Amino acid sequence: MSAKQPNILFIMSDDHAAQAISSYNKELVDTPHIDRIADEGMRFDNVYCTNSLCAPSRASILTGNYSHENGVRGLSEHFDGRQQTFPKLLQESGYETAIVGKWHLGHGGNSDPTGFDYWNVFPDQGDYHNPLMMEMGEEKQVEGYATDRITDLSIDWLNNRNNEKPFMMMVHHKAPHRPWEPPEKYKTLFEDKKFKVPATFNDNYGDRANAAKIADMRIEDLKEEDVKGVPPAGLSKQEMKEWKFQRYIKDYLRCVVSIDDNVGRLLDYLDENQLAEDTIVIYTSDQGFFLGEHGWYDKRFMYEESLKMPFVMRYPHEIKPGSVSTDMIINNDFAPTFLDYCGVQAMEKMQGESFRAIAKGKTPDNWRDAVYYRYWEHLTIHNVTAHYGVRTDRYKLIYYYGDPLDVIGAVPRPMEPEWELFDIEKDPLELKNEYNNPAYTEVVDELKEKLAQLREQYNETV
Repeated sequence: MSAKQPNILFIMSDDHAAQAISSYNKELVDTPHIDRIADEGMRFDNVYCTNSLCAPSRASILTGNYSHENGVRGLSEHFDGRQQTFPKLLQESGYETAIVGKWHLGHGGNSDPTGFDYWNVFPDQGDYHNPLMMEMGEEKQVEGYATDRITDLSIDWLNNRNNEKPFMMMVHHKAPHRPWEPPEKYKTLFEDKKFKVPATFNDNYGDRANAAKIADMRIEDLKEEDVKGVPPAGLSKQEMKEWKFQRYIKDYLRCVVSIDDNVGRLLDYLDENQLAEDTIVIYTSDQGFFLGEHGWYDKRFMYEESLKMPFVMRYPHEIKPGSVSTDMIINNDFAPTFLDYCGVQAMEKMQGESFRAIAKGKTPDNWRDAVYYRYWEHLTIHNVTAHYGVRTDRYKLIYYYGDPLDVIGAVPRPMEPEWELFDIEKDPLELKNEYNNPAYTEVVDELKEKLAQLREQYNETV
């Protein structure tokens, strides 16, 4: 196989925060196999989701388009598989394609996976243990732990594929999504360890928009089923919060360790079958996640921990080992990038751009200097306010627009519009809203102009 027709092994987890990968952060957990992809390829430090929610992110990754274009703005909207996707384009160009694991874009009608020679996915979120799966539309119970079984099934497909064709294999894990159920072998991992709470763990949201104050995704909000136990009697409010955090973070990281093990299995498979040289390997997550930062779990907000996606990629033919990119990339860019590597023309409608040149170490002259983000759901799960915003290399401007003109999955509950401005260079933890600070008046005006420009560029009118 020539270097112009690489295989693609696209591994994606769900809610895996960059800070829970040791290539990004050495202090929390060791992930040697994910790190290996970065060490033998490139670590991307500024990759952002355009809508920090499972289904919308997946739809953007498939289509290269923002939520309002692909039709999946929130969890209640199913994907219309009649639209063009990168797997379809690869399949039409001679690739053998498969997806195993999490789909989460609806089933039946036009919502089952399309563009795949083989698909075997969970209905909805899927279960961690003995999950029900839909293999080419047929429901089957699968024995075992989901992360292990997804890898088993993926390797089975790789063993039985057509060796005359290049392949594009999507290995999409449920973990480490809530309810954070680890495999039996890791149930006591970290049992005697006490994890340090994040610097913003006791954030009081005092200098922030009301949206931060009313969100109900605080560590205190975790339920007994989340932390797998009843808190000890007599704890103070702060002690209760810290107890829940330790229970939460340990199970979350146990799930991460299991993912890393299985990434190692896939890398070993490529080595053992002489496929490593001609295969692009990607590891990413559908969005970021709060691991106690700002006192939160979950995602949705445009704050860094939720907005930023981990992304590491290896391709021996083009990517220099141990390289790092700080260019701004969005999940809409994944589809055109994969197509570019495979020599397949991307659709003109795709709103993302190929970052193949960046992976080679050369930033295109006209590469983006700002990222546009929008979270469409309004006061649904976790009571997060609908908002959109722009992030540049230094600043972030967020608009909680208050009046949900186009409500996703909720009864309209108008709120007073609010703005937040963060100077990320001076305030990387995003604790101080500078929107009403006269010293930033010019910055606000420039960012509002940029925001309007991006909304027009991406054809977002609502």
